[in-house]
Amino acid sequence: MKVHRYSRWDGSQEAFSLDADEALDALADHMMHGLTAEQALQHMRQYGFEMAGRDFRVMGLGELLHELQQRARELSEQYRLDEATTDLQQRLEDLLDAEQQTLREQSGFESQAMNDFMQRRHADHKRLSEAIAKFEDYEFQNAEAAEQYAELKGELDELRSLEDFIGKMGDSFDGPQAADYETAQEIRRKMEAMQQAADALREGRLSDLDPRQLAEALGDDASQSLIILRDLESAMRDEGFLREDAGGNELTPKAVRRIGAQALAEVYRMLRKGKPGNHDTRERGAATIRPDESRPYQFGDSLNVDISRSIMNSLRRSGVGAGAGASGQRLKLSVDDLEVAEMDHATETTTVLLLDLSWSMSFEGRFPAAKRVALAMDQLIRTRYPRDHFFIVGFSTRARELQVRELPEVSWDAGEPFTNLQEGLMVAERLIARHPASSPQILVITDGQPTAYFVDGELHVEWPSGYGGISPRAVAETLKQVKRVTQRGITINTFMLHDSPELVGFVERMTEINRGRALFTDPAQLGSYVLVDRLGRR
Repeated sequence: MKVHRYSRWDGSQEAFSLDADEALDALADHMMHGLTAEQALQHMRQYGFEMAGRDFRVMGLGELLHELQQRARELSEQYRLDEATTDLQQRLEDLLDAEQQTLREQSGFESQAMNDFMQRRHADHKRLSEAIAKFEDYEFQNAEAAEQYAELKGELDELRSLEDFIGKMGDSFDGPQAADYETAQEIRRKMEAMQQAADALREGRLSDLDPRQLAEALGDDASQSLIILRDLESAMRDEGFLREDAGGNELTPKAVRRIGAQALAEVYRMLRKGKPGNHDTRERGAATIRPDESRPYQFGDSLNVDISRSIMNSLRRSGVGAGAGASGQRLKLSVDDLEVAEMDHATETTTVLLLDLSWSMSFEGRFPAAKRVALAMDQLIRTRYPRDHFFIVGFSTRARELQVRELPEVSWDAGEPFTNLQEGLMVAERLIARHPASSPQILVITDGQPTAYFVDGELHVEWPSGYGGISPRAVAETLKQVKRVTQRGITINTFMLHDSPELVGFVERMTEINRGRALFTDPAQLGSYVLVDRLGRR
């Protein structure tokens, strides 16, 4: 059931909304590089990501923060604030001049009223707001001056805010254009809003940010990015893709299934130009009847006779009407009348995918491609061939079986430069022995020759002998294991993600022993080759 999320309307949802499926796809793309779900979420928030199927890139927190800082620099390089209060200062002087003239006309220059006024006017003050505030309890005699002062008094709070702002940041504004009072206030409000937004971004308080204000400062793309980043985790939780664990967030089984399905779809995308099918086998195994297809019987066929079509053939051959049975006439079937149902033959297999986890797999996009293939094959077999057995074994310095639930978060073994294909084959052999099948096979995805091996239960590692050289003992022990696997009737097909001479030479020796296939492919084409091979051997 599709879950719909509702949130407070902020005016921006009309232009953009977050889809949980799209969010999971973006999360999966990051996890293909070896990140956990929590690490991928953090990376997406900080650095942004592409929205598949949309011509839109989500801006990360770091990018939004950088854009805010850039807008602030642009303002400071455009304006200066040294004349920001000049207009208000002149308005104050003008109205005080008018009041002073009125007092002189009413009371003379030496009056007490004039003396009080002049003390207020010439009192020491550092800010214009202080000069204005001196007359807050003064009763103006000039009506027009009183009206003008009331307007200035209404600006006091805003003026004080501007004076505080200029005191803190005025020196950083050194542009060629002098900002008047209104422009300076607009600059202050923008800068303060951007500073609040920057603080919220640094602290991850996305719910405190107003998308409309961010749109005013940075544009619609920034506002939409904020909405996505804000709702990213909650949308996937509500859809049932994420759940909380001790480390933060982890994928649910529902999410793992969808990631596998998407990986399979991506791999199949490169296969659709070829011929359909390619799932059959010439070997006689389990078979299912095609209910709408039959053909004439041939010697040696199984007697899966299509009774209706065989009888109709007899009626047509003998010229007997359709009511022959009712009139007591007997039908005479000949071999030529017989039709047998067409059958689809298939066979169970046990497949073990050996996935190189050595450090070098982190280069040139090799590991994400290999990981995507592992997820795709798991999805293919669970949905299309549920009776098959499929296992994944990861190997670097050591080898280990990987469970399906681990696949989305599995990564290369950082700090493990060695390649123990021998132990990977050993683990694969044990898995196949526990689940025997008529067509067992091992698929190896690797980018390097063996450099680790066991002798009498003791682990050894061996660097290649010189540039472009091989690890002779590691190769020898691994080929011994290849012979043992071959004697069990297990086929090894190898997909090389690097064309180094030492790797090619080793794989050639391995295929001479096993008679399997070896393919060199770049990461972008790996999924296509592996699935073609897998389906071709059904």
